[in-house]
Amino acid sequence: MAVGIFDSGLGGLTVYKQIAADMPDLPVCYFADSANTPYGVRTADDIYNLTCAATQSLFDAGCDLVILACNTASAAALRRMQETWVPTDKRVLGVFVPMIEALTERNWGDNSPPRQVDVRDVALFATPATVASRAFQRELAFRAIGVDVEAQPCGGLVDALEAGDEMLAEALVRSHVDALKRRMPTPQAAILGCTHYPLMQKTFQDALGADVKVFSQADLVSASLQDYLKRHPNMLGNGTETRFLTTGTPTQVTDRATQFLRRKIQFEAA
Repeated sequence: MAVGIFDSGLGGLTVYKQIAADMPDLPVCYFADSANTPYGVRTADDIYNLTCAATQSLFDAGCDLVILACNTASAAALRRMQETWVPTDKRVLGVFVPMIEALTERNWGDNSPPRQVDVRDVALFATPATVASRAFQRELAFRAIGVDVEAQPCGGLVDALEAGDEMLAEALVRSHVDALKRRMPTPQAAILGCTHYPLMQKTFQDALGADVKVFSQADLVSASLQDYLKRHPNMLGNGTETRFLTTGTPTQVTDRATQFLRRKIQFEAA
């Protein structure tokens, strides 16, 4: 295969959808750890162990490059994986880098000291585990100063989206936005720090107000992947077909994924 895409469930399909639109000839292997979703309420060690196991499955499927299209895994496991676990001939990338590049308007390879950026007040909506990790704030601090990040753990939202309960998901979004705005009444920008959340982007935008710039990850991650593959064509691999794997029940995950993307997506057992 060419590229592996991992998520704890179906949220990473928002990233897959954009990658498929931008690079229709690129075969991928999508892995959904549906049996263990959601990750956002798990401990850091649980997240690390589950993410390593899923990534190994993608390596075994022939992927040399794996994208963690899961903010919780990127926040709680990626750095540890890169430092202690990932083989030298493989690469595992997260979803924070493209977002921070867009927010700070500077490339990741720019190692100059942190500097002032145009955005000062940023709302971060993410899973409880991503918020607890403070990974986004840590990585942002390497590149920008003077940015106030107010993080809102969005408990229950992933569960509602995985279950296809859009009415509950909309109510939860509005509740979480209200909770954040009590602490930061006028954010300039908002980060949707979970790949499930683009499904509710219009609701987030409506609840936040038209003057708040909402950053969603799918298009940013896809553009970053295109750039990475141009610079590292050896990571393309020899795959010819796209596959969808799950640790859950394939028929159930297929039905939810089809509802999720509003087109047929066929999963098989991992």
